[in-house]
Amino acid sequence: MSVNVDEKLGLLTYKADHSFAHIKIKNADTSNSPCVTQCKDKPCTTVCPAKVYNWEESQKKILVAYENCIECGACRMLCPYDNIACEWPRGGFGVQYKMG
Repeated sequence: MSVNVDEKLGLLTYKADHSFAHIKIKNADTSNSPCVTQCKDKPCTTVCPAKVYNWEESQKKILVAYENCIECGACRMLCPYDNIACEWPRGGFGVQYKMG
């Protein structure tokens, strides 16, 4: 039986904490951010299973949709320039898994 990741992600719910984004780019300055000046492959945009990170070419920056986060921890390991700050959401917020 084939597992469709997008269908499985569709089963998740997320309670957003609008007062605290638990994921952010440490240095998002478009003039000297490692995302702009050093990182050619931008692995955050391809490795994250929930598509939290998106390179916006017109703005020359990574956009972060923390509401999509499934709290897998991949972003803690994938940035070659350690430019992603990721903390776990506060209690009562974040992803809520369903069985099935």
